[in-house]
Amino acid sequence: MQLEAELAKGPVAHGWPDQRWTLSRVKTVIGRRFHKSYTLQGVRKLLIRHGFSCQIPARRAVERDEEAICGWVKETWPHVEAPRRRSGRGSSSRTSPASR
Repeated sequence: MQLEAELAKGPVAHGWPDQRWTLSRVKTVIGRRFHKSYTLQGVRKLLIRHGFSCQIPARRAVERDEEAICGWVKETWPHVEAPRRRSGRGSSSRTSPASR
């Protein structure tokens, strides 16, 4: 498979500063090398079909600070998270009545 050979060269060979393949980067390589356009979901399905899988770290980073994470979740996240919509009168129409 030609795409597999391109991916084996690594991201640095294709101009990225690190050794991480992302769906976006693979999509770009496919576009540049094969002149084809895929969606990110299409790239994911293509890679899965050819035996690739998501890579998840086996262990957590040594630098991870659990206290800082807990503090951020308790103090910062509530301000960042969008408020929930209140239920109320609405329309079951998918389009706005004003647009008709």
